Amino acid sequence: MLGALAAVAVAAIVGGAVPQPAQAGSDTPGPFAQRDDARALARAIDSAEGWDDGWAQRWIAQARWDRRARQFVLPPPPTAFKNWAAYRARFIEPRRIAAGVRFWDTHAPTLARAEAEYGVPAAVIVGIIGVETLYGQHRGQHRTLDVLTTLALDFPAEHPRAAARQAFFQGELRAFLRLARASGTAPDAWRSSYAGAMGLPQFMPSSWLAHAVDYDGDGRIDLTASAADAIGSVARFLHAHGWQRGMPARYAVTPPPPGEGLQTLLGPDIRPTFALAQVRALGAVPEPAAEGHAGPLALVLLQNGDPDAGGAPPTYVLGTANFYALTRYNQSSYYAMAVLDLGEAVAQARAAR
Repeated sequence: MLGALAAVAVAAIVGGAVPQPAQAGSDTPGPFAQRDDARALARAIDSAEGWDDGWAQRWIAQARWDRRARQFVLPPPPTAFKNWAAYRARFIEPRRIAAGVRFWDTHAPTLARAEAEYGVPAAVIVGIIGVETLYGQHRGQHRTLDVLTTLALDFPAEHPRAAARQAFFQGELRAFLRLARASGTAPDAWRSSYAGAMGLPQFMPSSWLAHAVDYDGDGRIDLTASAADAIGSVARFLHAHGWQRGMPARYAVTPPPPGEGLQTLLGPDIRPTFALAQVRALGAVPEPAAEGHAGPLALVLLQNGDPDAGGAPPTYVLGTANFYALTRYNQSSYYAMAVLDLGEAVAQARAAR
């Protein structure tokens, strides 16, 4: 999960003295406890949070540099064409569908409760947790303290958005230290992905603080061990980001032929912008189920490789406000489509028994 933006911009944390992203190929730096930039960031966090006991200074000094985290956050080499069919095949496959059926069967009452309370269908929640962690099987084994400190202070400069991403991770480090302090679990005990995403739903620390919920009623929030907490928190996150009860997330569509109408519809990317009448006026033909849809729509394009090199034509769908809400969880239309397709596949497998 990319997660919500950190609760406080890094400039507010360190008074504008933002450490610069680390240069490519630099040697492993010295321990954080001996680095002026690490000590300055820790003192600023302590001050901003009102921690007179030096909580941030204590724990940032104990963080270990994580080389793999720096490697994994770099984007893959750019390619001219993405491939939705290949991406989909990674997630909509027999092992993940079977695991989804078991997860749904085990937690059916909790999924139904979350759907009733937040309006998010059980299939969507099941799809997210399945795509994120294969229902808890792949939660990540990095020490959260290490990856967030490394990326907050030594984010790779060769990343195309290095400054913005480093600022993001400095905010997430602050949020994580606040979360660990409030939970009573020491910061060095937490495990996550290489980017600091945690638990079954892979929440970033700021999203955990803002949206996680104690859904099993045991008096604590545990997104790592409690499937109920994960289910309720995913539903709450989507609800907070605009999910609308009863609205489909997408509709099938025949796009306009190449030309001005197609380019106009694709211009806003995944942000719902056009009324149904405008979509039709610009030459697209929505499926009959879209008739009567009252909210804005987006024409979403997913590439299937290079058509001139044997790739299939692009896939198009009409995305609604609920499709856009899914992209607040992970800002990718391919991700949103995989979540929806996996959830539907699990639901169909359950119904076919």
